[in-house]
Amino acid sequence: MKAMALRSPGGLERLVMEDRPDPGDPGPGEIRVALHGSSLNFHDLGIATGRMPSADGRVPLADGAGSVEAVGPGVTEFAPGDAVVSCFFPDWQDGTPVVEDFRSTPGDGTDGFAQEHVVMPATAFTRAPRMFDAVEAATITTAGLTAWRALVVDGKLKAGDTVLLLGTGGVSIWALQIAKLMGATVVITSSSGQKLERAKDLGADFTLNYREQPQWGRAVRDWTGGRGVDHVVEVGGPGTLAQSIEAVRVGGHISLIGVLTGAAGEVPTAALMVKQARLQGIIVGSRREQQDFVRALDSGAIRPVIDRRFPLDQLGTAFQYELDGGHFGKIGIEW
Repeated sequence: MKAMALRSPGGLERLVMEDRPDPGDPGPGEIRVALHGSSLNFHDLGIATGRMPSADGRVPLADGAGSVEAVGPGVTEFAPGDAVVSCFFPDWQDGTPVVEDFRSTPGDGTDGFAQEHVVMPATAFTRAPRMFDAVEAATITTAGLTAWRALVVDGKLKAGDTVLLLGTGGVSIWALQIAKLMGATVVITSSSGQKLERAKDLGADFTLNYREQPQWGRAVRDWTGGRGVDHVVEVGGPGTLAQSIEAVRVGGHISLIGVLTGAAGEVPTAALMVKQARLQGIIVGSRREQQDFVRALDSGAIRPVIDRRFPLDQLGTAFQYELDGGHFGKIGIEW
């Protein structure tokens, strides 16, 4: 069986294709899945570059989608031939968050999905959206579910709300599509005029180039007539949080999802207190939330935006493409 492995201490040049033993038949409660697609996330990039150390020989990629080849004794949820997609936190089935690290996350604490076959507990997967191919399905596992939880599950998004999105990466573009599906008004930022035009084509109502308008938080608030936005999907971290607080309305919701500008920094606590806004850290979601998201996607109203697809044996090249930052939406891996 072919598998891509990351050799210590990490780095894109240390991604190597290997032959590994076939995982065999599924045991009780397990399913065997033939994998056909994945997508890249910032977390995966951290593992691949060695910024987030992992075990020598780790198989990367947290997202995986494919078809069930066989089911073990006691499995009734799936049958051979079913299209399935993985869960980022396979141990978090339902309810409030129960994880605070990545020990069970594929591609980090355990082997991920850059391989041809896996045998895992059936509860580590959900059904894939009916009309998605494997690469499209794999985009929901991390980026899609994060956006869904931020806006719908925890943010309680409703029609008529206003949403601010930072950048045009996987989470932000999924959030744009979800917000428009729910009847919200969307503001999005980028340093690229071309990307902002593409965001308009997807329904963005107001766009801002943050390099041209460094005080974009005030510009967003002015655009809302001084009220501020109801929701912010904050992927930047310390370098952008002050502007997000400026942009949010009194009593609004900021989903802190990413740390693209650094892992630590100053938080304008007085401004946050005055706004009485809810600043909530979010890391993906539970299996139950993913199942709810899949049901919403089965309506067929939206499909993920795939910037480019790479074959598995070009995984290092795909990560470099992600590192260069020119993509819009998700980067797919298929085999």
